[in-house]
Amino acid sequence: MRSVAVVATEGMLHFELSVACEVFGSAPAGVDVPWYDVEICGSAAVRVGRFRLEPDHGLDRLPHADTVLVPARADVDEDPPVELVDAVRAAHEAGARVASLCTGAFVLAAAGLLDGRRATTHWAHTDVLAARHPRVQVDPDVLYVDNGSVLTSAGKAAAMDLCLHLVRRDHGSAVANAVARRLVVPPHRAGGQAQFVAAPVPARDDHPLAALLPWVIERLDQPLTVDDLARRAGMSSRHLGRHFRAATGTTPLQWLLSQRIRRAQELLETTDSGVEAIAEATGMGTATTLRRHFNHTLGVPPDTYRRTFRSGPA
Repeated sequence: MRSVAVVATEGMLHFELSVACEVFGSAPAGVDVPWYDVEICGSAAVRVGRFRLEPDHGLDRLPHADTVLVPARADVDEDPPVELVDAVRAAHEAGARVASLCTGAFVLAAAGLLDGRRATTHWAHTDVLAARHPRVQVDPDVLYVDNGSVLTSAGKAAAMDLCLHLVRRDHGSAVANAVARRLVVPPHRAGGQAQFVAAPVPARDDHPLAALLPWVIERLDQPLTVDDLARRAGMSSRHLGRHFRAATGTTPLQWLLSQRIRRAQELLETTDSGVEAIAEATGMGTATTLRRHFNHTLGVPPDTYRRTFRSGPA
């Protein structure tokens, strides 16, 4: 997945286009993997937000790319250009992985790529997408949806989440985390996390979970329970659950499991520890438990994941 074509046509929004270029444009320091070749593709010079942009290539370049990214469009009430829709469809038919950022989903839907598939877009426009394209299974409550060769994301920050998810798919968790550190953003928000939450990452020192989450991450090797977390936070289990749902869009146990899986990914990529040792280090207890949760979450067993990401890009 070396070549990345970022679409730029009239009506595109500059934030999502900039996110794509920032994530895929250059490798972070210290990362020694074949990086992406990014090209901006459009039919002519365009206004993107308040800026004028001269594309590198025309839209006929899209079928030659490994990955095609379609940024958000400002006006979802207006049909996307026919030439753009045709080019995106042709790229997918040629084998490209196609991803939309925010309202770019309307382009993928117009191209028929979302028919019969689950998809998302910015929560303010999910009803419009569902009404205009009834064959699309619109999910308004997630950050992004990965259908393999077709991916969609919600608005703004979720575009960053999806781009980091693609890097994680291609190069593994350690490389994606390095990109996130360079951009000073959270390394991973699962696609199933709710779009509209009060505080996706507790940023204030006085937030009820601000001290708890780092404390938990430092103790992932321990068999922590919800009651343990509630006692540490000085609140009831029910009260803790409400704070977790508001802050992360998920439950304490689901969040804890996701942190254990993330830690297992890092250990598989960066150490020679056996699966049994990694299971102990991540609080999974046994290799059987780790394999079950790892396979269910990522779709591959730990050994396969290690072979993929210790030997180079996928």
